[in-house]
Amino acid sequence: MLTAAQAAHLRELAAPYTGNGHIYSLQNLAHICRRAPEDRWPELVETHFARLQAAGRGAESAAELLSGVHARLLPTESITPDLVGAMRYARVVADGLVFAYALDQPATVRILTDPDVERAGLEELGEAAYTNLMRVPVEHEEVAIEGRALLQSVYGDSPFVASKALFLSELAREVTGEALPEAGALVVVPTRHLLAFHPIVDGSVADAINDLAQYALGAYQDGPGALSPRVYWWHRGGLTSLTVIDTETNTFSLQPPPELLGILKGLVRLDRAGRLAGRAPVDAPDIDQLTHTTADAIARLTQDRAGLGDAFASALELAHAHCAVDPDVDRLPAWDAWATAVQLGSALFTGAQPQECHLGDLVRQLPAVPAEPPADARAWLDAFYIAVVCRQSARLERLRLVPLEVLRQDDSIDEYVLHWIDTLQTYWAERPMDDVVEKLLATMTTSAPDAVTRAPKNFVNLIDYQPVALFHRLITRDHDAFAEALTEALAHHATYWGDSPAPRARVALGPLAMASLAYDYGFPVAAKRQYLPTYLLDRTRIEDVPG
Repeated sequence: MLTAAQAAHLRELAAPYTGNGHIYSLQNLAHICRRAPEDRWPELVETHFARLQAAGRGAESAAELLSGVHARLLPTESITPDLVGAMRYARVVADGLVFAYALDQPATVRILTDPDVERAGLEELGEAAYTNLMRVPVEHEEVAIEGRALLQSVYGDSPFVASKALFLSELAREVTGEALPEAGALVVVPTRHLLAFHPIVDGSVADAINDLAQYALGAYQDGPGALSPRVYWWHRGGLTSLTVIDTETNTFSLQPPPELLGILKGLVRLDRAGRLAGRAPVDAPDIDQLTHTTADAIARLTQDRAGLGDAFASALELAHAHCAVDPDVDRLPAWDAWATAVQLGSALFTGAQPQECHLGDLVRQLPAVPAEPPADARAWLDAFYIAVVCRQSARLERLRLVPLEVLRQDDSIDEYVLHWIDTLQTYWAERPMDDVVEKLLATMTTSAPDAVTRAPKNFVNLIDYQPVALFHRLITRDHDAFAEALTEALAHHATYWGDSPAPRARVALGPLAMASLAYDYGFPVAAKRQYLPTYLLDRTRIEDVPG
Protein backbone atom coordinates (compact mmCIF):
# COMPACT_ATOMS: atom_id res chain seq x y z
CA MET A 1 0.00 0.00 0.00
CA LEU A 2 1.00 3.64 0.39
CA THR A 3 3.83 4.88 2.55
CA ALA A 4 2.96 7.06 5.53
CA ALA A 5 3.98 10.17 3.59
CA GLN A 6 1.92 9.16 0.57
CA ALA A 7 -1.11 8.43 2.75
CA ALA A 8 -0.84 11.87 4.33
CA HIS A 9 -0.60 13.45 0.87
CA LEU A 10 -3.72 11.57 -0.29
CA ARG A 11 -5.72 12.68 2.77
CA GLU A 12 -4.67 16.26 2.07
CA LEU A 13 -5.89 16.01 -1.54
CA ALA A 14 -9.18 14.43 -0.43
CA ALA A 15 -9.89 16.91 2.36
CA PRO A 16 -11.85 19.41 0.22
CA TYR A 17 -14.24 16.64 -0.83
CA THR A 18 -14.77 15.06 2.59
CA GLY A 19 -15.88 18.11 4.49
CA ASN A 20 -19.41 18.17 3.10
CA GLY A 21 -21.03 16.00 5.74
CA HIS A 22 -20.59 12.78 3.83
CA ILE A 23 -18.39 9.90 4.98
CA TYR A 24 -16.08 8.23 2.48
CA SER A 25 -13.54 5.44 2.65
CA LEU A 26 -10.26 6.20 0.88
CA GLN A 27 -9.18 2.58 0.47
CA ASN A 28 -10.14 2.12 -3.18
CA LEU A 29 -8.75 5.55 -4.04
CA ALA A 30 -5.47 4.58 -2.36
CA HIS A 31 -5.23 1.47 -4.55
CA ILE A 32 -5.82 3.57 -7.67
CA CYS A 33 -3.22 6.16 -6.69
CA ARG A 34 -0.64 3.56 -5.71
CA ARG A 35 -0.40 2.51 -9.35
CA ALA A 36 -0.06 6.06 -10.73
CA PRO A 37 2.61 8.81 -10.54
CA GLU A 38 1.93 11.27 -7.73
CA ASP A 39 1.66 14.18 -10.15
CA ARG A 40 -1.55 12.55 -11.47
CA TRP A 41 -3.12 12.12 -8.05
CA PRO A 42 -5.07 15.43 -8.02
CA GLU A 43 -6.79 14.42 -11.27
CA LEU A 44 -7.55 10.92 -9.95
CA VAL A 45 -8.94 12.30 -6.69
CA GLU A 46 -11.19 14.75 -8.52
CA THR A 47 -12.52 12.03 -10.83
CA HIS A 48 -13.08 9.65 -7.93
CA PHE A 49 -15.15 12.07 -5.86
CA ALA A 50 -17.08 13.31 -8.88
CA ARG A 51 -18.20 9.74 -9.44
CA LEU A 52 -19.16 9.36 -5.79
CA GLN A 53 -21.14 12.57 -5.78
CA ALA A 54 -22.99 11.44 -8.89
CA ALA A 55 -24.18 8.43 -6.94
CA GLY A 56 -26.83 10.45 -5.19
CA ARG A 57 -27.45 11.66 -1.68
CA GLY A 58 -29.44 8.78 -0.25
CA ALA A 59 -32.91 9.98 -1.25
CA GLU A 60 -33.92 6.78 -3.08
CA SER A 61 -37.33 5.30 -2.41
CA ALA A 62 -37.71 1.91 -0.74
CA ALA A 63 -38.56 0.38 -4.11
CA GLU A 64 -35.42 1.84 -5.68
CA LEU A 65 -33.30 0.49 -2.83
CA LEU A 66 -34.77 -3.00 -3.11
CA SER A 67 -34.27 -2.98 -6.86
CA GLY A 68 -30.55 -2.24 -6.72
CA VAL A 69 -29.33 -3.49 -3.35
CA HIS A 70 -26.67 -6.24 -3.19
CA ALA A 71 -24.96 -8.04 -0.34
CA ARG A 72 -21.40 -6.76 -0.23
CA LEU A 73 -18.13 -7.76 1.44
CA LEU A 74 -15.93 -4.87 2.52
CA PRO A 75 -12.42 -4.87 3.99
CA THR A 76 -12.51 -4.02 7.68
CA GLU A 77 -9.91 -1.28 7.24
CA SER A 78 -12.33 0.59 4.97
CA ILE A 79 -14.79 1.04 7.84
CA THR A 80 -13.73 4.22 9.62
CA PRO A 81 -15.08 5.14 13.07
CA ASP A 82 -17.51 7.55 11.41
CA LEU A 83 -18.77 4.80 9.11
CA VAL A 84 -19.25 2.46 12.07
CA GLY A 85 -21.66 4.94 13.57
CA ALA A 86 -23.59 5.24 10.32
CA MET A 87 -23.73 1.48 9.62
CA ARG A 88 -24.82 -0.19 12.85
CA TYR A 89 -26.52 -2.93 10.83
CA ALA A 90 -23.21 -4.09 9.28
CA ARG A 91 -21.34 -6.98 10.88
CA VAL A 92 -17.92 -8.57 10.79
CA VAL A 93 -18.24 -12.00 9.15
CA ALA A 94 -14.58 -13.02 9.46
CA ASP A 95 -11.21 -11.47 10.18
CA GLY A 96 -10.70 -8.76 7.58
CA LEU A 97 -14.24 -8.85 6.17
CA VAL A 98 -17.39 -6.86 6.90
CA PHE A 99 -20.86 -7.63 5.54
CA ALA A 100 -22.88 -4.64 4.37
CA TYR A 101 -25.48 -3.65 1.80
CA ALA A 102 -24.56 -1.70 -1.32
CA LEU A 103 -26.71 0.01 -3.93
CA ASP A 104 -25.64 -0.66 -7.51
CA GLN A 105 -26.07 2.50 -9.57
CA PRO A 106 -25.17 3.33 -13.19
CA ALA A 107 -22.11 5.43 -12.31
CA THR A 108 -20.95 3.93 -9.02
CA VAL A 109 -21.84 1.85 -5.97
CA ARG A 110 -23.11 3.40 -2.73
CA ILE A 111 -22.82 1.66 0.63
CA LEU A 112 -26.13 1.88 2.48
CA THR A 113 -26.41 3.51 5.87
CA ASP A 114 -28.82 2.88 8.72
CA PRO A 115 -31.47 5.34 7.41
CA ASP A 116 -31.45 3.48 4.09
CA VAL A 117 -31.99 0.17 5.87
CA GLU A 118 -34.80 1.59 7.96
CA ARG A 119 -36.48 3.02 4.87
CA ALA A 120 -36.50 -0.28 2.96
CA GLY A 121 -36.89 -2.67 5.91
CA LEU A 122 -34.12 -4.95 7.18
CA GLU A 123 -35.78 -8.27 6.26
CA GLU A 124 -36.93 -7.09 2.84
CA LEU A 125 -33.51 -5.61 2.14
CA GLY A 126 -31.79 -8.88 3.07
CA GLU A 127 -33.94 -10.94 0.71
CA ALA A 128 -33.48 -8.49 -2.16
CA ALA A 129 -29.73 -8.21 -1.56
CA TYR A 130 -29.34 -11.99 -1.78
CA THR A 131 -31.50 -12.30 -4.90
CA ASN A 132 -29.72 -9.49 -6.72
CA LEU A 133 -26.28 -10.78 -5.75
CA MET A 134 -26.95 -14.26 -7.06
CA ARG A 135 -28.05 -12.77 -10.40
CA VAL A 136 -24.65 -11.15 -10.93
CA PRO A 137 -23.05 -12.82 -13.97
CA VAL A 138 -19.67 -14.49 -13.49
CA GLU A 139 -17.03 -16.33 -15.47
CA HIS A 140 -15.61 -19.62 -14.21
CA GLU A 141 -12.25 -21.23 -14.85
CA GLU A 142 -10.34 -24.13 -13.31
CA VAL A 143 -6.79 -23.15 -12.40
CA ALA A 144 -3.95 -25.50 -11.45
CA ILE A 145 -0.95 -23.73 -9.98
CA GLU A 146 2.19 -25.61 -11.03
CA GLY A 147 0.05 -28.65 -11.82
CA ARG A 148 -0.95 -29.27 -8.22
CA ALA A 149 -4.32 -28.63 -6.58
CA LEU A 150 -7.20 -27.54 -8.79
CA LEU A 151 -8.65 -24.15 -7.89
CA GLN A 152 -12.08 -22.93 -8.99
CA SER A 153 -11.62 -19.31 -10.09
CA VAL A 154 -14.74 -17.13 -10.36
CA TYR A 155 -14.42 -13.62 -11.77
CA GLY A 156 -16.31 -10.89 -13.60
CA ASP A 157 -16.75 -7.18 -14.25
CA SER A 158 -19.14 -6.65 -11.38
CA PRO A 159 -17.71 -5.36 -8.08
CA PHE A 160 -20.00 -7.85 -6.33
CA VAL A 161 -18.39 -11.06 -7.63
CA ALA A 162 -16.26 -11.74 -4.54
CA SER A 163 -19.26 -11.12 -2.29
CA LYS A 164 -20.75 -14.36 -3.62
CA ALA A 165 -18.37 -16.08 -1.17
CA LEU A 166 -21.06 -15.34 1.41
CA PHE A 167 -23.19 -17.94 -0.36
CA LEU A 168 -20.45 -20.25 -1.59
CA SER A 169 -22.53 -23.42 -1.56
CA GLU A 170 -24.97 -21.96 -4.09
CA LEU A 171 -22.15 -20.51 -6.19
CA ALA A 172 -20.25 -23.81 -6.25
CA ARG A 173 -23.30 -25.68 -7.48
CA GLU A 174 -23.88 -23.01 -10.14
CA VAL A 175 -20.36 -23.04 -11.61
CA THR A 176 -19.29 -26.68 -11.06
CA GLY A 177 -22.61 -28.50 -11.01
CA GLU A 178 -21.67 -30.15 -7.71
CA ALA A 179 -22.49 -29.42 -4.09
CA LEU A 180 -19.73 -28.57 -1.65
CA PRO A 181 -18.66 -31.46 0.59
CA GLU A 182 -19.52 -31.69 4.27
CA ALA A 183 -16.05 -30.37 5.14
CA GLY A 184 -16.69 -27.20 3.12
CA ALA A 185 -14.08 -25.40 1.04
CA LEU A 186 -11.06 -23.15 1.22
CA VAL A 187 -11.79 -19.77 -0.36
CA VAL A 188 -10.04 -16.47 -1.07
CA VAL A 189 -11.53 -13.09 -1.98
CA PRO A 190 -8.49 -11.01 -2.98
CA THR A 191 -10.43 -8.38 -4.96
CA ARG A 192 -14.02 -7.33 -5.45
CA HIS A 193 -14.02 -8.90 -8.90
CA LEU A 194 -12.46 -12.26 -8.03
CA LEU A 195 -12.79 -15.23 -5.73
CA ALA A 196 -11.29 -18.70 -5.86
CA PHE A 197 -12.15 -21.81 -3.90
CA HIS A 198 -11.12 -25.42 -3.45
CA PRO A 199 -13.61 -28.01 -2.13
CA ILE A 200 -12.16 -30.02 0.77
CA VAL A 201 -12.55 -33.55 -0.59
CA ASP A 202 -9.11 -35.18 -0.62
CA GLY A 203 -5.43 -34.82 0.13
CA SER A 204 -4.93 -32.17 -2.56
CA VAL A 205 -6.09 -29.72 0.10
CA ALA A 206 -2.52 -29.76 1.46
CA ASP A 207 -1.35 -28.11 -1.76
CA ALA A 208 -4.48 -26.00 -2.18
CA ILE A 209 -4.09 -24.13 1.09
CA ASN A 210 -0.65 -22.86 0.08
CA ASP A 211 -1.61 -22.31 -3.56
CA LEU A 212 -4.62 -20.22 -2.55
CA ALA A 213 -2.50 -18.15 -0.18
CA GLN A 214 -0.06 -17.39 -2.99
CA TYR A 215 -2.88 -16.72 -5.46
CA ALA A 216 -4.72 -14.39 -3.07
CA LEU A 217 -1.70 -12.36 -2.07
CA GLY A 218 -0.68 -11.77 -5.69
CA ALA A 219 -4.16 -10.67 -6.77
CA TYR A 220 -4.63 -8.53 -3.66
CA GLN A 221 -1.39 -6.66 -4.25
CA ASP A 222 -2.21 -6.09 -7.91
CA GLY A 223 -5.63 -4.54 -7.17
CA PRO A 224 -7.53 -2.32 -7.69
CA GLY A 225 -10.57 -3.20 -5.67
CA ALA A 226 -8.43 -5.09 -3.16
CA LEU A 227 -10.51 -6.92 -0.58
CA SER A 228 -8.49 -9.41 1.50
CA PRO A 229 -5.21 -11.35 1.15
CA ARG A 230 -6.40 -14.00 3.62
CA VAL A 231 -7.35 -17.64 3.10
CA TYR A 232 -10.74 -18.54 4.58
CA TRP A 233 -12.50 -21.76 5.47
CA TRP A 234 -16.12 -21.81 4.32
CA HIS A 235 -17.95 -24.30 6.52
CA ARG A 236 -21.65 -24.63 7.32
CA GLY A 237 -22.44 -21.21 5.94
CA GLY A 238 -19.71 -19.27 7.75
CA LEU A 239 -16.21 -17.99 7.00
CA THR A 240 -13.19 -18.49 9.26
CA SER A 241 -9.82 -16.89 8.53
CA LEU A 242 -6.85 -19.25 8.42
CA THR A 243 -4.36 -16.44 7.85
CA VAL A 244 -2.61 -14.78 10.76
CA ILE A 245 -0.98 -11.44 9.92
CA ASP A 246 1.85 -10.09 12.05
CA THR A 247 1.45 -6.36 11.56
CA GLU A 248 4.85 -5.56 13.07
CA THR A 249 6.80 -7.70 10.61
CA ASN A 250 4.15 -7.69 7.86
CA THR A 251 4.41 -11.49 7.61
CA PHE A 252 1.66 -13.99 6.96
CA SER A 253 1.19 -17.49 8.37
CA LEU A 254 -1.53 -20.12 8.00
CA GLN A 255 -3.03 -21.51 11.22
CA PRO A 256 -6.10 -23.72 10.65
CA PRO A 257 -8.39 -24.18 13.66
CA PRO A 258 -8.23 -27.62 15.37
CA GLU A 259 -11.39 -28.92 13.67
CA LEU A 260 -10.10 -28.13 10.19
CA LEU A 261 -6.60 -29.35 11.02
CA GLY A 262 -8.06 -32.72 11.97
CA ILE A 263 -9.97 -32.88 8.69
CA LEU A 264 -6.85 -31.98 6.70
CA LYS A 265 -4.71 -34.60 8.44
CA GLY A 266 -7.37 -37.26 7.91
CA LEU A 267 -7.79 -36.51 4.21
CA VAL A 268 -4.05 -36.39 3.54
CA ARG A 269 -3.48 -39.77 5.21
CA LEU A 270 -6.48 -41.36 3.46
CA ASP A 271 -5.27 -39.98 0.16
CA ARG A 272 -1.71 -41.19 0.57
CA ALA A 273 -3.01 -44.68 1.34
CA GLY A 274 -5.06 -44.72 -1.87
CA ARG A 275 -8.39 -44.92 -0.06
CA LEU A 276 -10.17 -41.99 -1.73
CA ALA A 277 -11.96 -42.76 -4.97
CA GLY A 278 -11.89 -39.17 -6.19
CA ARG A 279 -8.10 -39.14 -6.27
CA ALA A 280 -7.61 -42.49 -8.03
CA PRO A 281 -5.14 -42.55 -10.94
CA VAL A 282 -6.41 -42.59 -14.49
CA ASP A 283 -4.56 -45.82 -15.28
CA ALA A 284 -3.98 -48.98 -13.28
CA PRO A 285 -0.45 -49.32 -11.87
CA ASP A 286 2.12 -51.36 -13.78
CA ILE A 287 2.45 -54.56 -11.76
CA ASP A 288 6.05 -55.28 -12.80
CA GLN A 289 7.11 -51.78 -11.86
CA LEU A 290 5.19 -51.92 -8.58
CA THR A 291 6.79 -55.30 -7.81
CA HIS A 292 10.28 -53.84 -8.22
CA THR A 293 9.29 -50.77 -6.20
CA THR A 294 8.15 -53.02 -3.36
CA ALA A 295 11.27 -55.19 -3.57
CA ASP A 296 13.48 -52.11 -3.48
CA ALA A 297 11.60 -50.75 -0.46
CA ILE A 298 12.23 -54.01 1.40
CA ALA A 299 15.91 -54.03 0.42
CA ARG A 300 16.37 -50.52 1.82
CA LEU A 301 15.17 -51.65 5.24
CA THR A 302 18.60 -53.12 5.96
CA GLN A 303 19.93 -49.55 6.05
CA ASP A 304 16.84 -47.63 7.21
CA ARG A 305 14.03 -49.37 9.08
CA ALA A 306 12.04 -46.13 9.10
CA GLY A 307 10.81 -47.08 5.62
CA LEU A 308 8.87 -50.11 6.87
CA GLY A 309 5.53 -48.30 6.75
CA ASP A 310 6.08 -47.30 3.13
CA ALA A 311 7.20 -50.84 2.26
CA PHE A 312 4.00 -52.26 3.77
CA ALA A 313 1.88 -49.73 1.87
CA SER A 314 3.63 -50.66 -1.37
CA ALA A 315 3.18 -54.40 -0.78
CA LEU A 316 -0.49 -53.93 0.08
CA GLU A 317 -1.00 -51.89 -3.08
CA LEU A 318 0.71 -54.65 -5.07
CA ALA A 319 -1.49 -57.34 -3.52
CA HIS A 320 -4.61 -55.43 -4.50
CA ALA A 321 -3.27 -54.59 -7.96
CA HIS A 322 -2.66 -58.26 -8.78
CA CYS A 323 -6.40 -58.85 -8.41
CA ALA A 324 -7.01 -56.79 -11.55
CA VAL A 325 -5.46 -59.58 -13.65
CA ASP A 326 -5.87 -62.46 -11.21
CA PRO A 327 -9.13 -61.73 -9.35
CA ASP A 328 -9.29 -65.16 -7.70
CA VAL A 329 -5.59 -65.18 -6.64
CA ASP A 330 -5.01 -68.59 -8.19
CA ARG A 331 -1.46 -67.84 -9.38
CA LEU A 332 1.75 -67.68 -7.39
CA PRO A 333 2.77 -64.05 -8.11
CA ALA A 334 -0.47 -62.77 -6.61
CA TRP A 335 -0.08 -64.98 -3.54
CA ASP A 336 3.50 -63.80 -3.09
CA ALA A 337 2.27 -60.22 -2.97
CA TRP A 338 -0.37 -61.04 -0.36
CA ALA A 339 2.09 -63.03 1.73
CA THR A 340 4.66 -60.23 1.59
CA ALA A 341 2.04 -57.73 2.69
CA VAL A 342 1.24 -60.00 5.65
CA GLN A 343 4.91 -60.15 6.61
CA LEU A 344 5.45 -56.41 6.39
CA GLY A 345 2.17 -55.47 8.08
CA SER A 346 2.79 -57.62 11.13
CA ALA A 347 6.46 -56.56 11.26
CA LEU A 348 5.40 -52.91 11.24
CA PHE A 349 3.26 -53.28 14.35
CA THR A 350 4.71 -56.24 16.24
CA GLY A 351 8.32 -56.51 15.08
CA ALA A 352 9.85 -59.50 13.28
CA GLN A 353 12.80 -61.86 13.11
CA PRO A 354 14.89 -61.94 9.92
CA GLN A 355 12.93 -63.59 7.10
CA GLU A 356 12.73 -63.78 3.33
CA CYS A 357 10.06 -62.01 1.30
CA HIS A 358 9.30 -63.59 -2.07
CA LEU A 359 7.95 -61.58 -4.99
CA GLY A 360 8.13 -64.02 -7.88
CA ASP A 361 11.79 -64.34 -8.85
CA LEU A 362 12.73 -61.49 -6.53
CA VAL A 363 13.73 -62.54 -3.02
CA ARG A 364 14.46 -59.84 -0.47
CA GLN A 365 15.63 -60.18 3.11
CA LEU A 366 13.51 -58.52 5.76
CA PRO A 367 15.90 -57.73 8.62
CA ALA A 368 15.11 -58.11 12.29
CA VAL A 369 12.68 -55.37 13.28
CA PRO A 370 11.86 -54.28 16.85
CA ALA A 371 8.26 -53.92 17.97
CA GLU A 372 7.74 -50.18 17.56
CA PRO A 373 4.15 -49.77 16.33
CA PRO A 374 3.40 -46.45 14.64
CA ALA A 375 0.37 -44.31 15.44
CA ASP A 376 -1.45 -45.34 12.25
CA ALA A 377 -4.78 -46.91 13.15
CA ARG A 378 -5.99 -47.67 9.64
CA ALA A 379 -2.67 -49.31 8.75
CA TRP A 380 -3.20 -51.55 11.79
CA LEU A 381 -6.61 -52.49 10.41
CA ASP A 382 -5.03 -53.29 7.03
CA ALA A 383 -2.44 -55.49 8.75
CA PHE A 384 -5.17 -57.20 10.77
CA TYR A 385 -7.52 -57.73 7.83
CA ILE A 386 -4.83 -59.19 5.60
CA ALA A 387 -3.65 -61.50 8.39
CA VAL A 388 -7.24 -62.73 8.81
CA VAL A 389 -7.56 -63.34 5.07
CA CYS A 390 -4.27 -65.28 4.99
CA ARG A 391 -5.21 -67.22 8.17
CA GLN A 392 -2.21 -66.06 10.17
CA SER A 393 -3.31 -66.93 13.71
CA ALA A 394 0.04 -66.27 15.41
CA ARG A 395 0.38 -62.88 13.75
CA LEU A 396 -3.20 -61.99 14.69
CA GLU A 397 -2.44 -62.83 18.30
CA ARG A 398 0.51 -60.45 18.25
CA LEU A 399 -1.50 -57.73 16.49
CA ARG A 400 -4.22 -57.84 19.13
CA LEU A 401 -1.57 -57.01 21.75
CA VAL A 402 -0.59 -53.73 20.08
CA PRO A 403 -1.44 -51.10 22.74
CA LEU A 404 -4.53 -49.10 21.90
CA GLU A 405 -2.87 -46.14 23.61
CA VAL A 406 -0.30 -46.05 20.80
CA LEU A 407 -2.93 -46.11 18.06
CA ARG A 408 -4.91 -43.46 19.91
CA GLN A 409 -2.08 -41.04 19.16
CA ASP A 410 -3.20 -41.05 15.51
CA ASP A 411 -4.80 -37.61 15.25
CA SER A 412 -6.00 -38.14 11.69
CA ILE A 413 -8.90 -40.47 12.49
CA ASP A 414 -12.40 -40.32 13.88
CA GLU A 415 -13.16 -41.96 17.21
CA TYR A 416 -15.07 -44.87 15.68
CA VAL A 417 -11.86 -46.28 14.16
CA LEU A 418 -10.36 -46.75 17.62
CA HIS A 419 -13.56 -48.30 18.96
CA TRP A 420 -13.52 -50.73 16.04
CA ILE A 421 -9.93 -51.74 16.75
CA ASP A 422 -10.83 -52.14 20.43
CA THR A 423 -13.73 -54.39 19.40
CA LEU A 424 -11.51 -56.63 17.28
CA GLN A 425 -8.79 -56.86 19.93
CA THR A 426 -11.36 -57.69 22.60
CA TYR A 427 -12.97 -60.36 20.44
CA TRP A 428 -9.61 -61.91 19.51
CA ALA A 429 -8.65 -62.03 23.19
CA GLU A 430 -11.73 -64.23 23.76
CA ARG A 431 -13.12 -61.83 26.32
CA PRO A 432 -16.79 -62.18 27.39
CA MET A 433 -19.20 -61.46 24.57
CA ASP A 434 -20.84 -58.73 26.64
CA ASP A 435 -17.55 -56.81 26.48
CA VAL A 436 -17.35 -57.30 22.73
CA VAL A 437 -20.92 -56.11 22.21
CA GLU A 438 -20.35 -53.03 24.37
CA LYS A 439 -17.37 -52.02 22.26
CA LEU A 440 -19.19 -52.82 19.03
CA LEU A 441 -22.07 -50.56 20.08
CA ALA A 442 -19.56 -47.79 20.77
CA THR A 443 -18.21 -48.27 17.25
CA MET A 444 -21.68 -48.01 15.76
CA THR A 445 -22.58 -44.92 17.77
CA THR A 446 -19.40 -43.02 16.94
CA SER A 447 -19.59 -43.87 13.24
CA ALA A 448 -22.98 -42.18 12.86
CA PRO A 449 -22.95 -39.26 10.39
CA ASP A 450 -23.31 -36.60 13.08
CA ALA A 451 -20.33 -38.03 15.00
CA VAL A 452 -17.88 -38.25 12.09
CA THR A 453 -15.86 -35.09 11.52
CA ARG A 454 -12.65 -36.10 9.73
CA ALA A 455 -13.28 -38.78 7.11
CA PRO A 456 -15.63 -38.13 4.16
CA LYS A 457 -19.13 -39.38 4.95
CA ASN A 458 -19.41 -41.50 1.79
CA PHE A 459 -16.10 -43.23 2.58
CA VAL A 460 -17.27 -44.03 6.09
CA ASN A 461 -20.69 -45.28 5.02
CA LEU A 462 -19.72 -47.20 1.90
CA ILE A 463 -16.29 -48.56 2.87
CA ASP A 464 -15.10 -48.15 6.44
CA TYR A 465 -18.31 -49.13 8.23
CA GLN A 466 -19.07 -52.25 6.20
CA PRO A 467 -16.77 -54.65 8.13
CA VAL A 468 -18.46 -53.42 11.32
CA ALA A 469 -21.90 -54.30 9.98
CA LEU A 470 -20.64 -57.71 8.87
CA PHE A 471 -19.00 -58.41 12.23
CA HIS A 472 -22.30 -57.62 13.93
CA ARG A 473 -23.99 -60.37 11.88
CA LEU A 474 -21.03 -62.67 12.37
CA ILE A 475 -21.14 -62.71 16.17
CA THR A 476 -24.92 -63.26 16.18
CA ARG A 477 -24.32 -66.32 13.95
CA ASP A 478 -27.19 -65.21 11.72
CA HIS A 479 -26.28 -66.80 8.38
CA ASP A 480 -29.02 -65.15 6.34
CA ALA A 481 -28.40 -61.70 7.80
CA PHE A 482 -24.67 -62.07 7.17
CA ALA A 483 -25.25 -63.06 3.55
CA GLU A 484 -27.51 -60.05 3.06
CA ALA A 485 -25.00 -57.71 4.71
CA LEU A 486 -22.17 -59.11 2.56
CA THR A 487 -24.14 -58.50 -0.62
CA GLU A 488 -24.83 -54.96 0.55
CA ALA A 489 -21.17 -54.35 1.46
CA LEU A 490 -19.98 -55.43 -1.98
CA ALA A 491 -22.62 -53.26 -3.64
CA HIS A 492 -21.43 -50.30 -1.58
CA HIS A 493 -17.84 -51.04 -2.59
CA ALA A 494 -18.89 -50.97 -6.25
CA THR A 495 -20.79 -47.72 -5.75
CA TYR A 496 -17.87 -46.01 -4.05
CA TRP A 497 -15.17 -47.04 -6.53
CA GLY A 498 -17.19 -47.23 -9.75
CA ASP A 499 -14.92 -48.14 -12.66
CA SER A 500 -11.80 -46.80 -10.95
CA PRO A 501 -8.54 -48.63 -11.80
CA ALA A 502 -7.19 -47.93 -8.29
CA PRO A 503 -5.71 -51.00 -6.55
CA ARG A 504 -8.07 -50.73 -3.57
CA ALA A 505 -11.01 -50.82 -5.97
CA ARG A 506 -10.11 -54.42 -6.84
CA VAL A 507 -10.69 -55.97 -3.42
CA ALA A 508 -13.10 -55.16 -0.60
CA LEU A 509 -10.48 -55.92 2.04
CA GLY A 510 -12.54 -55.42 5.20
CA PRO A 511 -15.53 -57.44 3.93
CA LEU A 512 -13.10 -60.10 2.63
CA ALA A 513 -11.66 -60.46 6.14
CA MET A 514 -15.12 -60.82 7.68
CA ALA A 515 -16.17 -63.27 4.95
CA SER A 516 -13.03 -65.32 5.63
CA LEU A 517 -13.94 -65.56 9.31
CA ALA A 518 -17.50 -66.52 8.38
CA TYR A 519 -16.24 -69.21 5.99
CA ASP A 520 -14.05 -70.68 8.71
CA TYR A 521 -17.02 -70.64 11.11
CA GLY A 522 -19.08 -72.69 8.65
CA PHE A 523 -21.24 -69.92 7.21
CA PRO A 524 -22.48 -70.71 3.70
CA VAL A 525 -20.47 -67.95 1.98
CA ALA A 526 -21.14 -67.92 -1.76
CA ALA A 527 -18.07 -68.42 -3.95
CA LYS A 528 -17.10 -66.36 -7.00
CA ARG A 529 -18.09 -62.95 -5.70
CA GLN A 530 -16.63 -59.83 -7.26
CA TYR A 531 -14.12 -58.10 -4.97
CA LEU A 532 -13.64 -61.32 -2.92
CA PRO A 533 -10.71 -63.42 -4.28
CA THR A 534 -12.11 -66.95 -4.30
CA TYR A 535 -8.92 -68.86 -3.49
CA LEU A 536 -8.13 -66.65 -0.54
CA LEU A 537 -11.67 -66.89 0.80
CA ASP A 538 -11.85 -70.70 0.59
CA ARG A 539 -8.19 -71.17 1.65
CA THR A 540 -7.21 -72.98 -1.59
CA ARG A 541 -4.29 -70.62 -2.22
CA ILE A 542 -3.24 -70.16 1.43
CA GLU A 543 0.32 -71.34 2.00
CA ASP A 544 2.86 -70.97 4.78
CA VAL A 545 4.11 -67.42 5.24
CA PRO A 546 7.74 -67.10 6.43
CA GLY A 547 8.23 -65.68 9.90
